[in-house]
Amino acid sequence: MTGQPKFSAAMYLRLSRDDNAVKETDAGKEGFYGAGDGTVKTESNSIGSQRELIRRFLQEQEEIEFYDSYADDGYSGSNFDRPEFKRMIKDIEAGRVNCVIVKDLSRFGRDYIETGRYLEKIFPSLGVRFIALTDGYDSFFADAGEQQIVLPVKNFINDSYCRDISVKVKSQLAVKRKAGECLAPFAVYGYLKSPENKNKLVPDAYAAEIVRRIYAWKIEGLGAFAIAKKLNEMHILSPKEYKKSLGQNYRGGFLGEGWSSSTVKRILTNEVYLGHLLQGKTEKINYKLKKSVPKPKEEWIRVENTHEPIISAGDFEIVRNLLRTDGRISPADKQPAPFTGFLFCGDCGEQMIRRRVRYKESGRVYYICSTKNRGEGCSRHSIEENILKELVELTVCSYVNLLFRQEKLSERAGKQKADFKALAGYRRELVRLKQEQDKYERLCEGLHDDLRQGIITKDEEERLLTGFRQKSERFLTARREQTKLLGEALRAGKARADSLAAFQRSLKLEKPDRHTLAGLVKEIRVYENKRVEIDFYFREDTPQGDAI
Repeated sequence: MTGQPKFSAAMYLRLSRDDNAVKETDAGKEGFYGAGDGTVKTESNSIGSQRELIRRFLQEQEEIEFYDSYADDGYSGSNFDRPEFKRMIKDIEAGRVNCVIVKDLSRFGRDYIETGRYLEKIFPSLGVRFIALTDGYDSFFADAGEQQIVLPVKNFINDSYCRDISVKVKSQLAVKRKAGECLAPFAVYGYLKSPENKNKLVPDAYAAEIVRRIYAWKIEGLGAFAIAKKLNEMHILSPKEYKKSLGQNYRGGFLGEGWSSSTVKRILTNEVYLGHLLQGKTEKINYKLKKSVPKPKEEWIRVENTHEPIISAGDFEIVRNLLRTDGRISPADKQPAPFTGFLFCGDCGEQMIRRRVRYKESGRVYYICSTKNRGEGCSRHSIEENILKELVELTVCSYVNLLFRQEKLSERAGKQKADFKALAGYRRELVRLKQEQDKYERLCEGLHDDLRQGIITKDEEERLLTGFRQKSERFLTARREQTKLLGEALRAGKARADSLAAFQRSLKLEKPDRHTLAGLVKEIRVYENKRVEIDFYFREDTPQGDAI
């Protein structure tokens, strides 16, 4: 071996999820390489097996010196966007490595074109020797036939294998989605992955109650922005922050912290809260690229009743209709307008807008067509709010009493029970807020000692003290809000039962509130001459619109 050039070798190792997928997609197939169950091929391709094979080879080579190993564990061979591969290329370009050794060509890469470009152009131009042990290929000794025929054919076979595995994995995932298995890496806010079955969702008592409150606030007339603001003021952790607080390595979602209107809207429109799964909304462009593109809605995989719902179908439908128009808080009344979300012009179909007309010391509130208000046609369809309230209350009360007699609402309300598991969640949140408040109280107490020891200046003490006290006060406020929520949750079940019993005893609803109105009325249409039509949600035996 004297006089032969010395080579500085890189040991390149790779194992991808594709290799592990072989067990599930090809297990037991006739002609499959290995024992017929996928185990031989998977184990032989392990990082440890690759390293040991190359190490034994290097012990027998006097002209090759080992420089470093580069292992990409969990990276596909369909592309070369791999961290350790890139590090190896840098060492080659820096002149530290001039020999690359792999177990076989498939460990180097499965992309036919890119693998060929490295082996036939880049490595020869850089003077790099390439060795694939089990394929019996060594560029230092290879003849023209091996380089021009055998090598391209083997690369093409590896590329075809990668494409085949991609098709099989996609098919397997589609089967699981159609079977109602949740394949998302993290459960949506309001749910957890079942400890017994990672592909099944189970309600998270605390987060599920927050979701119910979001829906209730929307039904009461709050817009998405107002709901997000309310949640932030109460120091309730956003879905992203909450997952992290549970110890989950969650990196998805928006970059910003806290609740946003878009986060609230995603919750208000997600059918997962009905107990249904919608999956397969995106797909990869091809097996060589990581980028995904949206799929048409008709191609999504929708499976109903896969897990326990936390929102009723009735409330979800109410919210879906209300989302056509986002609610606004009345500046004068400091609360949502009574008809926000379901008052529309009977002729053009546009939303009616609220206008306060002031005259001297008094004022009246009217609703007018928003199309006319913009000067785009239609007519005013003006109706005074007090008159509209009287008309709507009269019709709704008559309708409610009729439904009670038919036991329609009794059956629906009887299904609503307080989720007492959520109480434990509220108590845990109270403990967390108390711990945060105590932390800032301790920091305030420690500032005096820091000043006395000369660690901080007087100005720094005053500045830090102000900041710590403000944070302590915020957590104290949040604790009070959480305590109110806990009390409301404790009273919720009894309140529903008492309310229902009172209605059933009297069989008379005298004045509907906003929540009752939203739960019964789908749409109110106003025509000229103050004619009003109301569409109710439950109209099995009567026409949809009641004219007033």
